[in-house]
Amino acid sequence: MTRLFNDPAAFADEALEGFTAAHRRWVRPVTGGVVRATATPAGQVAVVIGGGSGHYPAFSGLVGRGLAHGAAVGNVFASPSARQIHSVATAAHVGGGVLLMYGNYAGDVLHFGQAAERLAADGIEARTFAVADDISSAGPEESAKRRGIAGDLPVFKAAAAAAEQGLPLEEVLRVAERAGARTRSFGIAFSGCTLPGADHPLFTVPAARMAVGLGIHGEPGIGEEALPTADEAARLLVETLLKELPEDVADPAGQRAAVILNGLGSVKYEELFVVYRRVAALLGDAGVEIVDPEVGELVTSFDMAGISLTLTWLDDRLEELWRAPADTPAYRKGALDAAEPDLDRASVTAAGQDTAVPAAPVVPAASDASRRAAGTVLATLDAVARVVDAHADELGRIDAVAGDGDHGIGMRRGSTAAHRAAAGAHGLGAGAGTVLTRAADAWADKAGGTSGALWGTILRSLGTALGDREAPDAARVAEGVTEASAAVRQLGGAEVGDKTMVDVLVPFADALAAATGEGLPLADAWDRAATTATAAAAGTADLLPRRGRARPHAEKSLGTPDAGAHSLALITRAVHGALLDHH
Repeated sequence: MTRLFNDPAAFADEALEGFTAAHRRWVRPVTGGVVRATATPAGQVAVVIGGGSGHYPAFSGLVGRGLAHGAAVGNVFASPSARQIHSVATAAHVGGGVLLMYGNYAGDVLHFGQAAERLAADGIEARTFAVADDISSAGPEESAKRRGIAGDLPVFKAAAAAAEQGLPLEEVLRVAERAGARTRSFGIAFSGCTLPGADHPLFTVPAARMAVGLGIHGEPGIGEEALPTADEAARLLVETLLKELPEDVADPAGQRAAVILNGLGSVKYEELFVVYRRVAALLGDAGVEIVDPEVGELVTSFDMAGISLTLTWLDDRLEELWRAPADTPAYRKGALDAAEPDLDRASVTAAGQDTAVPAAPVVPAASDASRRAAGTVLATLDAVARVVDAHADELGRIDAVAGDGDHGIGMRRGSTAAHRAAAGAHGLGAGAGTVLTRAADAWADKAGGTSGALWGTILRSLGTALGDREAPDAARVAEGVTEASAAVRQLGGAEVGDKTMVDVLVPFADALAAATGEGLPLADAWDRAATTATAAAAGTADLLPRRGRARPHAEKSLGTPDAGAHSLALITRAVHGALLDHH
């Protein structure tokens, strides 16, 4: 378990602070993560990677020459927000455009996609690429739905080495696509991981058993088998991966492969070496030539006891890129000339901290009516934070049935930050719209992950609808909720029946619109819609998930409501209470 921490909510920030203090030769801190401390040639494509904390050396440990130009770092097991990614990418950009790379998880896809749109709006050319190497998370016919695990490293490295060679953005992207298409991973676990401050692991494995096909966020495996010997584990890993070759590889014999035997947190290096001796022998028996193997911790999951095997099937070009030198805090290969420090950072002290004094926060002008309404908005956000805090453990338990168990933690971080930001804006005299949009940004930044992106979208849609000029009436609020429903579906791609929060948001929005259309006051209309939301959330227990981290464990979730749907229903009821108090 994770034993050394202060405030669990501050763990990720404090870990990143310590990491940058320890590795100033390679990295410097920027808002949202880190970038190279060494100079990058003007016009070079910037490869910016990222994901949640808890996976070190991914992602911050892979920043340096020959690998990433920057890493956006989210909270524990939660993707960084679009604002964080945008900040890191802007700092890393040197004129050649940006390739954003990440593991294929819903939250990362949403946030990195939004960041790419913001970069484009700034005039910075940006592309995205999601690594999807975990063969246990979807079949070959649905390979685009697979998770990204330790295959991140060879794919990131191929793209970064191509960028170092001065290739343009589109060619660097094609290299990433080629490497991703030829990378496969498979893993097993013997125990789950325990997050900072938690008193139990996200999942458990029965004695003398192992979980097969694990994720790196504490997701349970897709099955269980008897605990193997080291040689039996090696055989399972190798034989499973050799059953699925890239389309242009007919036979493993005569092929070259980059091989990574990855420890997930608490399997000791000596144990990995015992397994690798057999992995190497089995691949040799199959006629595979191993190129520059890596054995160690490359993508971890806190203290999870588990291992994964990754094969990247090489051609001449990919082998050149795999062998290329790199110099980062956690991954070094070959030799590079002495690095030139990046001196173009006048606002950074020798301690690596920004010294520029932030401008005093300002808010747009607002009418008296909107400022009064902002008080009600603040009260509702306080109610949201309180109900989430009260049910955070319950939400985590629901999420852990088929997911990674962090929904309650993320919702608590997001709702608390949103209320704090809203209170600050309200104190400056902001109107209802600005209070909501400040809360939206704070929720997305602090929660990260899918829920952060979606709740940021919900609050921003409401804020846009309410604005700062007029007193929002029931019809305007209902219009904002309807727009939020449409925005969430467009952003996440989910529809009713996929077992997500959309299964509650859509009927809630429809019921609220219908009730306000009948002329009901807002509190009464919201009460009716909240009742609809509660029923809809309960109904998700009968659905099989078709999206998100729960999808590979669909059958396990039958009988349990979706955590995001349940939290939304709780929130709608809590907001009704706040509306009654401020009626």
